[in-house]
Amino acid sequence: MNSGNKMAQLKAKKIGVLMGGMSSEREVSLKTGSAILASLKRLGMNAVGIDAGRDVCARLGEEKVDVAFIALHGRYGEDGCVQGALEMMGIPYTASGVAASAIAMNKRITKIVCQSAGVRTPAWKELKKGSSLENVTAPVVIKPSSGGSSIGVSVCLSDEQIEPAVRLAFEEDREALAEDFIEGPLITVGILGDMIFPPIEIEPSKGFYDYSNKYTPGSTTYHIPARLPQATLDEACQMTMKIHSALGCRGATRSELIVGKDALPWFLEINTIPGMTQTSLLPKAAAALGMTFDDLVLTMLMEALDDGR
Repeated sequence: MNSGNKMAQLKAKKIGVLMGGMSSEREVSLKTGSAILASLKRLGMNAVGIDAGRDVCARLGEEKVDVAFIALHGRYGEDGCVQGALEMMGIPYTASGVAASAIAMNKRITKIVCQSAGVRTPAWKELKKGSSLENVTAPVVIKPSSGGSSIGVSVCLSDEQIEPAVRLAFEEDREALAEDFIEGPLITVGILGDMIFPPIEIEPSKGFYDYSNKYTPGSTTYHIPARLPQATLDEACQMTMKIHSALGCRGATRSELIVGKDALPWFLEINTIPGMTQTSLLPKAAAALGMTFDDLVLTMLMEALDDGR
């Protein structure tokens, strides 16, 4: 189907932008969804925003939605739950399917996939409530196994910081990771279909790339192109596509990697529903290729039709 036919087909359908939701990332999701909804309306689409609570299936039916644009982050929206509901209702949707979403949401399982695929990732220990912290020593990164936006993540440079960091992580999930700390620049690589976007180097003004640095305009500098050796960036892109494919992801994803002192990239995590706010990285990477925000949104939507779900 050519792009003109796809456009005509989309304009004949009602598109529901699923946003908000019930996770700790609700506020970010509302911003993502609002930006996408505005874009769809600029494109002349019949689009409506739906706050995805427990009545989301009823809302989709009431609104007679034909295609869903998922703008949810975190639990129930990025972990395969809403994808399963849409599958049951026979509604095509953007982003990855049920299995890929569920696996990618879990950082521990994603790391196991990394090992299987031969992708370099920092060593880690699995933590559960009541786990001994005797063998967890600084420097270390403590993070919830599931979730995003760096909520509940702590970089511990001293042993005294570890126990409170673990408690914080358990506020977000019943499972946490103690991941080896690697010092170096953070980069992100976006993928859309079979297209790899230019890597972006992320430079927070202070600390690490936490929630505040992610969503406060001006608190982080983004370098496009990244100020790293081309061989390092090429390997990062190859690693990202390998994990995207190994997990069975579709549509758009955005991965984060850290580059050690030896110029080797280490894979950290993958997001199957990248943010689309004014500070989000996927739109920045797309812009480096000459794609407008509306171009990006439309391409993501067309991918949903191509998947044939």
